[in-house]
Amino acid sequence: MSKERSGSRKTLLLAALTAAAGAAAAWTFREVPVAFGRRPDPADPRVRNSPQYRDGVFHNAPSELARDSVGSPDAGTLRRMLFERDGLPTGPVPLARFDGGPHQDVEGVRLTWFGHASALVEIEGSRVLLDPIWSDRCSPSQHVGPKRLHPVPVELEDLPPVDVVLISHDHYDHLDMPTVQRLTKSQSAPFAVPLGIGGHLRSWGVPEHRIIELDWDETCTLGDLTVTLTSAHHFSGRGTTRNTTLWGSWVIAGPTRKVYYTGDSGYFEGYARIGEQHGPFDAALVQIGAYDPAWADIHMTPEDAVLAHRELRAGLLVPVHWCTFRLGLHPWAEPVERLLVAAKEHAVPVAVPRPGQRVDVDSPPELDGWWETVA
Repeated sequence: MSKERSGSRKTLLLAALTAAAGAAAAWTFREVPVAFGRRPDPADPRVRNSPQYRDGVFHNAPSELARDSVGSPDAGTLRRMLFERDGLPTGPVPLARFDGGPHQDVEGVRLTWFGHASALVEIEGSRVLLDPIWSDRCSPSQHVGPKRLHPVPVELEDLPPVDVVLISHDHYDHLDMPTVQRLTKSQSAPFAVPLGIGGHLRSWGVPEHRIIELDWDETCTLGDLTVTLTSAHHFSGRGTTRNTTLWGSWVIAGPTRKVYYTGDSGYFEGYARIGEQHGPFDAALVQIGAYDPAWADIHMTPEDAVLAHRELRAGLLVPVHWCTFRLGLHPWAEPVERLLVAAKEHAVPVAVPRPGQRVDVDSPPELDGWWETVA
């Protein structure tokens, strides 16, 4: 092959790569601002009059247990999270075939964990979808950011009809624009969200009549189902905004049964108060992953999770916020391994389902160590 022909092919290849990179960059610059969402109107009386809102932002409740926290990872930490492979699963994460089809149990409580913090709560005939994220990345762009470590165990459009979608806060791993837009088409349920998050949903095409915004300790009743937004010790933000929307946890109540979801939170005194006011709970879905000494104020360690669960007066503990995305520097399986040690010490019952596995709270599966095969 002549030098001229070889040089021509290299030039064409370089041009193609440059064009592809340019197209990806153009797509990213188009999609990212949309994914940022929309800031709430500070003149909105619901926002302005919230006890949690002052100086233009929302605040955590004062806590004697609050610890210094940087909130977001620095550049070095972020680089390690994105590119280091140590401590990640060594093979495919075992999944379960989702079997939460059209049948509904009007008496029991069943929980299906889909990975990370996404879960389906079936409680006495009602269905509640928690913090759904079905995208490959938890990021404003599907080209960069933490990438999913296992496939979704069921397609979003194959979920049964739900009565409400609950969002805990607006971080990308809990509020995912493409998932919200797909749910807007495939479901008719309302979205119940903390104050201010309605602005994001409106900008993404969710109809006004499907948006329910709540402050802490406010309740919404949907037939036999009651959901209450309760406090959490965390923060919010998308793009360049921070704390312009509220964050929280959720109490999910049927006529006689109750489930609690922590959302993201550092350990704080609020768990005892929530347990006194709303407990006892049949089960709690508790955040256990993405902890770090620098983030103690915003993410619980597994040991914190067990303490919070006990103060909530909850029965079965189902760990969430681990397994699916690398959002911390600890080894992949460390959260659940530490959790089981702490839970055994305090005789707390735990179920660790595979992503997609449906758990009957009244008859939970025995621990089988499925994560150990790829840890």
